[in-house]
Amino acid sequence: MHIVIMGCGRVGSTLAHSLESRGHSVAVIDQNAESFRRLPADFAGLTVAGVGFDRDTLLEAGVERADAFAAVSSGDNSNIVAARVARETFGVEKVVARIYDPKRAEVYERLGIPTVATVRWTADRMLRAIDPHGSQEVWRDATSSVSLVEVVLDAGWIGRRVHALEDATGTRVAYVMRFGLGTLPTASMVLQEGDQVFMLVTDDIADTVTGIAGAAPEGNE
Repeated sequence: MHIVIMGCGRVGSTLAHSLESRGHSVAVIDQNAESFRRLPADFAGLTVAGVGFDRDTLLEAGVERADAFAAVSSGDNSNIVAARVARETFGVEKVVARIYDPKRAEVYERLGIPTVATVRWTADRMLRAIDPHGSQEVWRDATSSVSLVEVVLDAGWIGRRVHALEDATGTRVAYVMRFGLGTLPTASMVLQEGDQVFMLVTDDIADTVTGIAGAAPEGNE
């Protein structure tokens, strides 16, 4: 794939290096040519000094043949304008933008532009570490119909199988983090102390699922 990245800060340079190490061709755009110093010495991709939503700059970066575009500059407005130009003008299939303002992120998600809401994500993870109660949304689809939430399990669920939790809540366990590794659960998987459980929900059942997971299970498995 050919990927165009707008912004060569810490995120952009790290993303460029990671993508290139996976065998992809990469072009990085930044208004300040000095920013390209953050790239590894052996970076073999394109570096283009210019405004990330300028047509000529994007063409120089190869946007017409790009399979993906990532807008990760420090400005919300620049990121979203560049993302829209990449998608709507050049038809890039995979477009994502980093957004600092959580409210803006929600708006653009509903417009079908995937966003990474940096401030919200960081604050949510900090809150989760400090006060791990209830549920925490970690992802929502572009149509805002389905979300992925991390639920806090009552101690009574420990030692029970995943299918018991799914039967009780009426939804699916998407994955379990165990010892720092993500695991795709099977129905027979037994929940252990320290597991982080992530479940798929819709808004109408989110509170119910959270309540069931956070209370002692009824009856025997």
